[in-house]
Amino acid sequence: MKETTGKTRVVQHPKTTLKKIGIKLKKLRKAAGYKNGDDFAYDHDINRSQYGKYEAGVKDMRISSLLKTVNALGFTIEEFFKEGLD
Repeated sequence: MKETTGKTRVVQHPKTTLKKIGIKLKKLRKAAGYKNGDDFAYDHDINRSQYGKYEAGVKDMRISSLLKTVNALGFTIEEFFKEGLD
């Protein structure tokens, strides 16, 4: 965190955050009973190639893609982020 004009500012790095989101997506997919991302993506009409990149944390997601994915896992966006990304 950096201190600027009396306020604390949090600095997050996009690559690190994308990686954490990908790890969480993978964990939730496995918990939903899907052994691989291709089957999950196919069953929920998500581009399989893109989904693999999301799980790997190497592809930036649009908010609409994140919402579609999180909803397919049975969560709201609030529930997805409520527990954090660690």
